[in-house]
Amino acid sequence: MNAPAIVILGTGALATARRIQASYVERGAHAAAGVATDCQVHALQGRVDADVSYGELGAHLRELYARGTPIVALCAAGIVIRCLAPLLSNKGAEPPVLAVAEDGSAVVPLLGGLAGVNVMARDIAAALAVQPAITTSGELRFGTCVLNPPDGYALADLGQGKRFVSDLLAGESTRIEGDAPWLEDAQLPRSASARLAIRVTPRAWDGREDELVIHPRSVVAAVASDDADAADAIVARVRAALNAQGLAMLSLAALLAPSTSMADPALAQAARLLEVPLRFADAGAEPGESSAARLLHTALRVPHETLRDDAHPNVALALSPLAIDPATLGRARGRLTVIGLGPGRAELMVPAARTALNEATDILGYDTYVKMAGPLRAGQRVHGTDNREEMQRARHAFELASEGRSVVMVSSGDPGVFAMAAAVLEALEASRNDAWAAVELSIVPGVSAALATAAQAGAPLGHDFCMLSLSDNLKPWTIIETRLRHAAQADLVMAFYNPISRARPWQLDKALDIVREYRVPSTQVVLGRDIGRPGGTLRTLTLGELRSADVDMRTMVIVGSSLTRRFACGHHGAQWVYTPRWYE
Repeated sequence: MNAPAIVILGTGALATARRIQASYVERGAHAAAGVATDCQVHALQGRVDADVSYGELGAHLRELYARGTPIVALCAAGIVIRCLAPLLSNKGAEPPVLAVAEDGSAVVPLLGGLAGVNVMARDIAAALAVQPAITTSGELRFGTCVLNPPDGYALADLGQGKRFVSDLLAGESTRIEGDAPWLEDAQLPRSASARLAIRVTPRAWDGREDELVIHPRSVVAAVASDDADAADAIVARVRAALNAQGLAMLSLAALLAPSTSMADPALAQAARLLEVPLRFADAGAEPGESSAARLLHTALRVPHETLRDDAHPNVALALSPLAIDPATLGRARGRLTVIGLGPGRAELMVPAARTALNEATDILGYDTYVKMAGPLRAGQRVHGTDNREEMQRARHAFELASEGRSVVMVSSGDPGVFAMAAAVLEALEASRNDAWAAVELSIVPGVSAALATAAQAGAPLGHDFCMLSLSDNLKPWTIIETRLRHAAQADLVMAFYNPISRARPWQLDKALDIVREYRVPSTQVVLGRDIGRPGGTLRTLTLGELRSADVDMRTMVIVGSSLTRRFACGHHGAQWVYTPRWYE
C-alpha cells in the first residue's frame, strides 16, 4: 500500500496530523521491505507550513484519490464525501479514505474497505488512543475483512466474495483449506463439515458458489524472449502456459527475463499487461534445461516446483508453496530520471518530477538543489555534491541505476537548459557500458529561469528569442562574443544565464557593450532575481539604465528586441512587458 497523504485545512489540525505522521515513522523502523510508511502532511497554501501545499481542497483530494494515494483527511466526513463523490464508481479500485477529527477524538473510515481502510483506521486510532468508528458488518462480526487478503494474495472474484460473506452473516459456518495465517485469529464460524469453504490455492477457480477462493501470488513465469517478440505474443504464451497447468492468472507473482533483455520494451509492456513486476536474472548453465528454466534456478531463493510444457518451450513456471516476494527475485531494471525543479516554488514543479522524487531510492544533485527538492521521505539515499562535479555525478547516477536502483538526478529550472541532462547523456555516450545502456533513462522537463521570469514580467519571450550563458568556464569568451553579436544583430530577445560572478565581474559589461551596438537605449530589459523562491524580485528598466551593479549570479537578464514594449494598466499601474508576435 502507498503511504497515506495526511490532509489538513488549518493550524488547528496540525498537531494531530503530526501525531499520525510520527506513528507511521515509528512503524517504518520495524516495517518489512516495500511497506511504505513515509507519509507527508498536506496543508492549504498560505494557512499552514506543512510538507506539501495545495491550492484547493476538492481538487487536491480528487487528484490524490485518482493516483490511488490513501487519504487521511482531518476535517468533517461530509466535506470529504462531497469532494470525492464524482469519482466513486469502482469499489474494487478505490484507495483507503478516512476522516479524522481535528483534535484526534474520532477516526472514521469512509472508503476502501477492500484496500485496508479499516486496518488503517485501527492503527491510527491506536496512535491517538481512541476507538475507530468501524461500521463494516463483516469486520464487526469476524474481526477482519475476509475480502481483503494481505499483500501477496488476491481474491478470485469480488462478487462471489460478497455473496460468501453474506452467507456467513446469515449464520453459515466455513472451513479453511490451504495456508491462511492471517485468518487464525479471526472470529469466523468454523466447522470441519461446513458447506462453505475458504480455499487458498494457486489453481484457477472453477466457479463453485460455495467457495471463497484466494490465490497466493506463488507463481513466477520465466520467458526466453526473442527480440522480435511483441508484448502481446509474450503475454499470450504466459497465459497459455498458466492455463495448461490449471493455474490462475491472479497467482502470477512476477515475470522473469534474462538480464541481456533488460532494455527490451516488449517485455516491459508485457509485464504491464500482466500487471506484475518485471525482474531480471542471468541464466545458469545447468545442462538439459531450457534457458527459461535456468533463469528460475538462478533467481528463486525459495523452495519451488518447476513446471514445463513442451507446447510452450520458451516459458517455464515456478510454483512455490507460499506467496513469493518479487523483490527477492533477481533484480529490477534500473531507472535514471533527470528532473528540473523549476524556479524553486513547489507548485511550479511539474507533477512528473514530484512523482519521480517520491519513487526514487537515490537522489543526486548539487547540495542546494537537493535541499530544494524536499521534503524527502525517510529511507531515500541522498548524494549531494559540489556544483562543479557534473560528470562525476552523472557517472555515479548510472552506477547506482545499473544496480537496479531508482535514481533521480536533480537540476534547477529545466534539466536540459544549462543543466544536468547534457552531462548525463555525455557520460552515457562516452561510457560504452552495456549495463549503463540498459538503464531506463528519462528526462522530465521543468520551468526554466528564463520562462519563470518572463511569465512574471508578462511575455517578453513572445517572439523569437535565444538563451545564452555568459559563463566562459566551459567555452571560450570569443565564442560568447560571436553569439552575442549575431543574436543582437538578428534582433532576437536574449535571456542571459550566469550573467556575472566574482571571478568574472567584467563580462556582463562587455556583453552589454556588444548589445548596445545594435539596440537603442530605450530597449526594454527585465531583471528577475530568485524568481519562484523566497525573496524573489522583478525589475523592469531600459538598456540605457542597466548597469552591471544591478545584477548578480542569481539574476536572470532578459534583453528585449526592437519590438519589446512595456505598459502600465489599472489603478495601481501594474507594469507589463511583452514582445508582440507580429513583426513590422
